[in-house]
Amino acid sequence: MSATYFAEDADQTRRIAKLREEIKRLGGNVTPIKDMPAEFEEEFLRHVLEYETAEPKTLFSMLENTGLEMPIPDELTDEYLGPKLKETIETMGSLGAYILHTDHLSDRELYIYLYAEGLREEAVLFPDNPRYAFIIDLTGSGSEEDNQAYLKYYADEEHRKQWADDWPDDVMPARAAPPFNRDRYLPKSPIG
Repeated sequence: MSATYFAEDADQTRRIAKLREEIKRLGGNVTPIKDMPAEFEEEFLRHVLEYETAEPKTLFSMLENTGLEMPIPDELTDEYLGPKLKETIETMGSLGAYILHTDHLSDRELYIYLYAEGLREEAVLFPDNPRYAFIIDLTGSGSEEDNQAYLKYYADEEHRKQWADDWPDDVMPARAAPPFNRDRYLPKSPIG
């Protein structure tokens, strides 16, 4: 089976049914979206099937496959750290992997996180498909530390108020400007 799953069948209704059957066979279940035009449903199901049949790999290994060298953080002097971090982030973007909420970390802290954790996660990337993006949110783990960083540096007042209403026992940190200004320069997904 290729990326043109069941394209040889001229009947769109049968192609959609076959896509659904194949997704179900793989252990997935896609609930029909009411009033979705058939051409969008078919495209959506093709993307789901492509994702489900792709082999996950670590971002670290994918970056190495591009020829990017990832030195151990301790081996990088401050002089070379910034350019290496920039090269890493740009190469990630070229593969369809993006990072968010980094302004609370120094360059060294961010590189260490990417080297030791963020790039060690398995992912499925589709660099040739600009409608797909893999996002690493550095405040998105759900940990207390990440929640506090998000609320302190990134959440707007409306979200902070909603958070306080939803979790009144959580400590609300004072709002502060992030110590670094990197996020606005990061590669952005074409889909936003």
